This record gives sequence, C-alpha cells and structure tokens, in this order.
Amino acid sequence: MTKVLIVDDEPFVIRMLRDKLRNAGISVVSAVNGKEAVGLAMSERPDLIIMDWMMPEMNGIDACKAIRTNPEHAGTPIIMLTAKGQELDEKKGRDAGATYYITKPFSPRRILRLVEECTQPSGGGRA
Repeated sequence: MTKVLIVDDEPFVIRMLRDKLRNAGISVVSAVNGKEAVGLAMSERPDLIIMDWMMPEMNGIDACKAIRTNPEHAGTPIIMLTAKGQELDEKKGRDAGATYYITKPFSPRRILRLVEECTQPSGGGRA
C-alpha cells in the first residue's frame, strides 16, 4: 500500500488531504512542522511527501533539504504545497528538493493525480 506523509500546520489541509487520499486507498501519516516531518520521513519511510513551506519549528524548505540529505530519501517525490507563489519561491522550493511545486489554494483532485503519478513504478519525475 502506498504511504504518503502530509506536512502542514493547518489542520484543515491535513484533514482534507488525508480524507481524499484514504478514500483512494492510500495510507497517510501526518506532521504539523518540518522537524516532526524529518523524523517521520526517517521512521515511516513514505513513498511520497506533501510539504507546506511556512511552518513553525522548521520550515518546509529546511525540512526538504534535511530529508534529501538521507540517501534513502534522495528519490522520494516531494510535493511542495504552499501559499508562496512567486517564481523565485518556486525556484527555492525546487532547489531544496521539491519534485512538484503547487500553490494554495489547490485542487485536491490534482494532488491525488500527482500522488498516483508519483507512486506508480514509472512515476516520480519532475514536472
């Protein structure tokens, strides 16, 4: 079963994505900050990570970089899901290791399609 780590400090976003993914038969774990996300990425070994940028304790950019330093997670797709929509922000997100960069507000259906695409045997490519 596919496992996704959702990282966001907004409970509504976690609930919405968790429900959508679970309805599609995907296992979900969640974190409310980047520091917690790094620990869960190491212990839970998700197939994909959905990461917010602006969070307490450790932001999504720093968490993304920390996760990418572990060779086991070098190829794990990361969807950066954030309100930061400037072109320079997207570059920073991709430079930190985000596979995809999606701005809020977002379509839950689009996220589900990306999760399915990234977790297929031939998925995980950069968009």
